[in-house]
Amino acid sequence: MSTSKYIILGGGMVAGYAAKELAGRGMGSGELVIISADDHLPYERPPLSKGFLSGKDTEAGISINSSEWYREHGIDVRLQTLIEDVDLNKRRLRASSGESFDFETLLVATGARARKLDCPGSDLPNVFYLRSIDDSRKIRARAADSKQAVVIGGGFIGMEVASVLVQKKIETTLIIREDRVWSRVFTPAMSEFFERYYSSRGVRLLKKEGIASLQGRSRMDVLLSGGRKISCDMVVAGVGAAPVTSLFAKTGLAVENGIVVNEYLETRETGVFAAGDVANYPDQIFNKRRRVEHWDNAVSQGQHWANIVRGERQPFLHVPYFFSDVFDLSYELWGDAEGATQTVARGDLSSSSFSIWWLKEDRLVSAFVMNRPDEERQAAPEWIKSKQTISPKRLADQNRTLKEAAQA
Repeated sequence: MSTSKYIILGGGMVAGYAAKELAGRGMGSGELVIISADDHLPYERPPLSKGFLSGKDTEAGISINSSEWYREHGIDVRLQTLIEDVDLNKRRLRASSGESFDFETLLVATGARARKLDCPGSDLPNVFYLRSIDDSRKIRARAADSKQAVVIGGGFIGMEVASVLVQKKIETTLIIREDRVWSRVFTPAMSEFFERYYSSRGVRLLKKEGIASLQGRSRMDVLLSGGRKISCDMVVAGVGAAPVTSLFAKTGLAVENGIVVNEYLETRETGVFAAGDVANYPDQIFNKRRRVEHWDNAVSQGQHWANIVRGERQPFLHVPYFFSDVFDLSYELWGDAEGATQTVARGDLSSSSFSIWWLKEDRLVSAFVMNRPDEERQAAPEWIKSKQTISPKRLADQNRTLKEAAQA
């Protein structure tokens, strides 16, 4: 039985970008095996709720690397391969087919799976959850024959899917249990802007509503906790995700809201790392542990792991970052607003060009930027990383530049 120098367990974005980085840093042919339960080579995840879902992007277009690229670099990608047992003492993975894979270094990149609704009917045929390319394919196919849709969840997945469906001329209702959209992230004024924007484009919003049950197969009824009933052709639920860790429950790895790693993405087992949605890592900027479910984190941690195993041992230091596209809007978000003591707005919140800056004791901890000058996009992550002191008064002054807002 052969032993691979590197095995990446999981075929998502971590794998695609880690492979790219390893190849660029002189990895030899035959040294890397990627094991994926998916039926597609590693691909970009953001288009699944945006361009791919809308039909603008193709499967080939969202692939991180082509099949030819993997062959040229001697990388063995095992698709539709389900690992059912992990033996870290023997440094061995066993697939459901009976095939075993031995490794010297393992990167766990199993990602996260979509949480399901906790109500009767959550598994009906036309109830969809969005996590994989196959999920997006199925939603797209059903949308082609649908006139009415219900989207459940007021976070970024729900908002992005609702945006795509209503632009397909589908009557779309967005149901959220909170009193405003994405209340965990947005300020009340930001939620008000997006609610107004969505309503003006035909999305019906129902707030402070829970789901009592889902009924029907071809034509469906969504029964709300308040007693209301909504009929539709399809339901898409975006109610969060949970890290895929069950394989490692009895391996000795620390598992707590993901697989616990140190600042070098290492687990407590020598030669075993974790990255991406599944990794619970120490954020050196905010001095707290976090697990991030977004594209930028997966890319950055995949690349960082590749650098570490090729000899560049540096702690992972990264400003959390998120972006979204809805309708004709694109926005970006950096940092962590938890514990912020005040917010400052620049631009006009009644328009689609504004930024929000969260401060904690006059230091920037988070920023949202939409259709603003490049200097704001550039300053946001740098100020957060450097813990720049800011003058709230000068930052709020529209006639002052950002440079003037930064105190010496």
